[in-house]
Amino acid sequence: MRAGRIVYNGPHMTETTTSATVKRDWTPFYIPASVIIAGLIIAGAVFVTSGSRGAAVGPDGTPTATVDINDVDISGAPYIGEENAPVTMAFWTDYQCPFCKAVEVGHDQIPTEPALPVLIDKYVKTGKLKIVFMDFSFLGPDSDTAALYGRSIWALYPAQYFEWRTAMYEAQDEEHGGFGDAASIDKLIKGTFPGIDVAKVKADIAANKSAYEAAIAANRAEGAKFGVNGTPGSIIGAQLISGAQGPDAFTAAVEAAM
Repeated sequence: MRAGRIVYNGPHMTETTTSATVKRDWTPFYIPASVIIAGLIIAGAVFVTSGSRGAAVGPDGTPTATVDINDVDISGAPYIGEENAPVTMAFWTDYQCPFCKAVEVGHDQIPTEPALPVLIDKYVKTGKLKIVFMDFSFLGPDSDTAALYGRSIWALYPAQYFEWRTAMYEAQDEEHGGFGDAASIDKLIKGTFPGIDVAKVKADIAANKSAYEAAIAANRAEGAKFGVNGTPGSIIGAQLISGAQGPDAFTAAVEAAM
């Protein structure tokens, strides 16, 4: 008997059974990756106590920009949840950022409970929240490469985008080295997602690279307009959430927005 799972099929979220071509379930959301990142040192970066990378906040810790999710241009960006969900969360990330990993799947060296699994279980699955994934690539070539793959997989295989995204964060290791270049991403896809044609993805990236790069740059610029100057950064309703915050910060913002 095949186990049930949630599939994000473009704008729709449906309950279905696990297909032969996708061998993943929701377990990764609750079990952090087993990869131990020894000696993680973020050289030259300045972190506020929330774990953010230079998010725009004033002396008292409040955002220096006025935010409203209704003013954020989220067009064309990947998302999970119902298209017309009553609450929208814009979520800026970099695939190489360890604090993004902490929020999405958990990180062994960052003591923050991952928030995304809680939001998905409590709000996305119940049709209350749409999470829009905005690119904020700034940590080097691997960040740019991963963002291009993300755009292509969303365009070609939207139903598998989120599972691929989760696998990317689980595989993340140290910055500026190890996992994250095209060869390692290809290997991940071939070993985990047989339903995704790597050759087709690479051809799509080559054909649409300029358009994808423009969309990625636009996402980052859009975030900067609202005080998102690093990753992770989120806007829910009229609240800017900076850094690797725990589930309570996100759920409070969702409840306020509802």
